[in-house]
Amino acid sequence: MEIIKFINANVWKSEFHYLLCRVMYEVWLTKNYRRFSREQVTKRRFKKAFGRDFDLQNPQTLNEKIQWLKLNEYHDYYPICADKYAMKQWVRDLLGTDKYNVPILYHTANWRDISEKNVTQFPCIVKPNHSSHDFIILRSKEDVNWQQLRRRCRYWLHRDYFMESQELQYRDIPRQIVVEKLLVTKDGKIPNDYKLNYMNGKLEFVYVSYDREGLNARCVFDENWQVLPFYWGNSDQKEYVPCPVEVPTPKSFDKMKEVGEKIAKFFKYVRVDFYDVDGKLYVGEITLHHGGGCDRLRPQEYDAIYGKKLDLMA
Repeated sequence: MEIIKFINANVWKSEFHYLLCRVMYEVWLTKNYRRFSREQVTKRRFKKAFGRDFDLQNPQTLNEKIQWLKLNEYHDYYPICADKYAMKQWVRDLLGTDKYNVPILYHTANWRDISEKNVTQFPCIVKPNHSSHDFIILRSKEDVNWQQLRRRCRYWLHRDYFMESQELQYRDIPRQIVVEKLLVTKDGKIPNDYKLNYMNGKLEFVYVSYDREGLNARCVFDENWQVLPFYWGNSDQKEYVPCPVEVPTPKSFDKMKEVGEKIAKFFKYVRVDFYDVDGKLYVGEITLHHGGGCDRLRPQEYDAIYGKKLDLMA
C-alpha cells in the first residue's frame, strides 16, 4: 500500500518526475489505443498479461470471462457503482441507511479547491472518484504541502482511466476529488480490506488484505472463513505462497455477507470491498472487473476452476 506524505521539499522532485512519467504514458496510450477497437485493445492487454490469446466468443477461465463482461455487459447503474462518490447514494438507497458508508468530508470538481480552507478534518484520505489505486493519506494538517497535493489532484482530474482500463463505467463518471474520513482502528491502524467476490449472486471467496501498513499479507477464504490455497493478484510470483499469519474472522462477517449479497444480485460478477473497524462495518467500494481481468491466479488451475463457476448466460 502506497502512502504518500508531503513533508518537505525533497519530495518535490520525485513527485514531479512521477507526474511527468504518468502524463507521457497517457499520451502514448491515447495515441496508440485510439487506433484499435476496444476488443483489440482488450485482447492485446490480455496477451501481455498472460502470454497467450483467448477466444472471446468462448471464454473459459475467470479472467477470460471478466474480459467478456468488460465488452458485453453494461447497465446504466455501472458508472454510479464505480463512482467513489455516487456509489454512496446508491448503497444508501439500496440498504435504506447511510451507516455503512465511509463519511465524505469534502468533494469538488476543481483541483484548486483542495486547500487548507476546505480540507479541515484529519486524518483523511484524498482520491479521485473515477479511477483505481489513486489516493493520498493525510495523517495531520502539518503533513500537507498544499501545492503538491493540488498538483496531484489536477493530474487525477485529467487522467482518462477508461483509456487505460477499457472499462466503460469509468468513461461515464463525472470527475471529482473526494476527501473521506480515514478509517482507523482503536489501535491506530488502517483496517483490513475484505474483498468479497460474488459470481451469479453467490459468494465464492473473500480476498483479504491483512495488516496493510505492516505485514500486508494477502489471504483468501471461503464463505465459512476456511483458508483457500490460491492467490489472485498482479504480482509476478510464480507459485502460491500460503498465508503467513492466522487471520481472525472479522466481527461483522455475517453482516458483511448479508450486505454483499444485496449488492451482488445486480451483477454476474462483482467484488464488494468492506472494512471492519472494531466491529463496525463499512462498504469500501464496488469493483466490476477485478484487476481488469489481468491479475494472475496462483496456482493457475484456479483460473479455470472459478471460470466454470461464473455463468455468463445466467
